[in-house]
This record gives sequence, structure tokens and C-alpha cells, in this order.
Amino acid sequence: MTPEQLKEILDASGVPFAYHHWAVEKKPPYGVYLYVYDTQFYADGELYYSTGHYQVEVYTDKKDPGLEKRVESVLASAGIGYDKSESYIESEKLYEILYEIEV
Repeated sequence: MTPEQLKEILDASGVPFAYHHWAVEKKPPYGVYLYVYDTQFYADGELYYSTGHYQVEVYTDKKDPGLEKRVESVLASAGIGYDKSESYIESEKLYEILYEIEV
């Protein structure tokens, strides 16, 4: 899956996404997604498959379970599993919902 294809999937949630960062300041909610690393699996001395690991970060100024469900729904509809975590960034007064995915 290309980064452009992943963006199309994420945009279907209704949350605006950008790769890595926004060039201009955004009002929440918004998201970013970024490539983190690849995992390669070899069998019998040959590359069997390679998968990219991405982070999908959603930022909100208040806890919004409905928005989280929309993001999770588009990921699930695309057959993308995820690990989810949450933190609060005090200096920014924002919640960060982090989805770690493999595509």
C-alpha cells in the first residue's frame, strides 16, 4: 500500500490528514500519518514479504469517542489492524490518539 492509498483510507473518516506534519497550523481535530520502519520476512533465503509500519496520530482538543470510532471503522473496512494508545499533551492542550498499523 502506498502512502497515497493510506491517506485516501484515512480521509474517509472525515478527519483531515497530512503525511508527517502540517505546513500550516491546524485547528483540531486533525491527523498525521508517517512511515516508521519496514519488517522483512525471509524464507529459504529469499524475501517472502515486506510490510511497512506506520503511525497514525489523531489530535483533538477534547475526548471524542465518536471520532475515534470513525477512524477505527475506516481502518477495519480496509482490513487494517491496529494497536491503539492515548496520551494528553499538556503543553498543547491536546489529546493524541495513536494507531500503530502495518500495511
